[in-house]
Amino acid sequence: MTRYDVLVRGGTVVTPKGTTAADVAMAGGVVSALLRPGTDAVADRVVDARRRFVLPGLIDSHVHFRTPGLAHKETWTTGSRAAVAGGITTVVDMPNTKPPLVTPADAAAKHRDITGTSLVDYRFHAGVDPRRLEAVLDLSPRDAVTVKVFLCGHHTAPDVLRDPADLERLFRLAARAGLVLVCHAEDEATFALLDAWHGAPERSVHYEPRRPRTAAIIAVARLVELARRHGTRVHILHVSSREEVDLLIAAADAGIPVTFEVTAHHLTFTDADTVRVGTRLWLRPAIRDEADRDRLWRAVVDGHAFTVGSDHAPHTVVEKSLPGAEAPPGLPGVQELLPALWTGLRRHFGLSVHGALAVVRRVLAENPARLCGLVRRKGSVEVGKDADLVVFDPSRTRTFTSAEVHALCGWSAYEGRELDGGVDVVLRRGEVVHEHGRFGSPSGVWLDAAAPV
Repeated sequence: MTRYDVLVRGGTVVTPKGTTAADVAMAGGVVSALLRPGTDAVADRVVDARRRFVLPGLIDSHVHFRTPGLAHKETWTTGSRAAVAGGITTVVDMPNTKPPLVTPADAAAKHRDITGTSLVDYRFHAGVDPRRLEAVLDLSPRDAVTVKVFLCGHHTAPDVLRDPADLERLFRLAARAGLVLVCHAEDEATFALLDAWHGAPERSVHYEPRRPRTAAIIAVARLVELARRHGTRVHILHVSSREEVDLLIAAADAGIPVTFEVTAHHLTFTDADTVRVGTRLWLRPAIRDEADRDRLWRAVVDGHAFTVGSDHAPHTVVEKSLPGAEAPPGLPGVQELLPALWTGLRRHFGLSVHGALAVVRRVLAENPARLCGLVRRKGSVEVGKDADLVVFDPSRTRTFTSAEVHALCGWSAYEGRELDGGVDVVLRRGEVVHEHGRFGSPSGVWLDAAAPV
């Protein structure tokens, strides 16, 4: 009789081909077998998954864990705790830290800072130095296969490509190196014009009108044209409006290599919530209206949205309480990502359990792995891949409170909201890293990557 390290027994496994009743056997950190339920097998540890689903470990391809330089907002220890509490076993961290991650040396230094503190496996998005764009050619697949580009500045985005000639040159360089550009697509000049006309937003009722969709639509159109011209693969982050969605779907249908992300907070909230809640819901891009939210949901469900990310961007309560434009945009969300998506798929869109599971697998596992070059190891429950698993109870419901928050900031925009779905047990490479509120060892690793698929 074969002996395994871990056996997840009695669950319904979510696989690339659908759901199937199976016991998942693991050895050496990878999935060894999907066994018929009840097959005689022995293991050093058995995890009971009866009456629950077994998801692949989820990937959040858009987090700001604030390392290095901004540890008063978040640490890798607290950020990774929040992640695994929400079923996330791999994160891809953004480069706008202090100092920003631009070079291989920056990536190596960041890895040294993280080593021994992470419950999740991780990769990095590299950044761009406007003074030395050619630095992207020095990046190896381990350093990054994706490069983050800001088209507008804000509190934590110091390196912005403002010169159209620089942006076009970056597109040429990225195409040459086979890099994916992940883009914050808002036009800074548009905001400057509006601020000169009416002033920067000082009250929540003015926030969305003075940080409008116009800037996003202009920026997305510019990026689509550059992708068409140079063949550079582009992934647009946190799309917020129905016009952007339509433009990006049309571009993809025309063969232009563009994909896009939707965030859980743009799927959950509307601009009316921003007015009601205040600066905690001040984001870039801003949260739009109900019709925009509905269009985003349709894009997620019908497969046009490639990924759903958290854009986990915690700030302290004091920072978010600053007056007017001094309050930094962003909110925590890695822990809330799965339950927010699940709640919306079931309640807002009315999908069946199995339909919702298929969407979760696609946008939170399979496609993020493809985007970041991790499909050989991550993104699905298959023999030979990393044993990253989530034992998930779809029927659980609770009102989310600040007491549940593991992010260092200690607050959540979802406080007081009823959320569905319960994460019971999380395994990362066969090791239990979260189980009913208890955490495992911080032995997450820096992942190598192949070319994006």
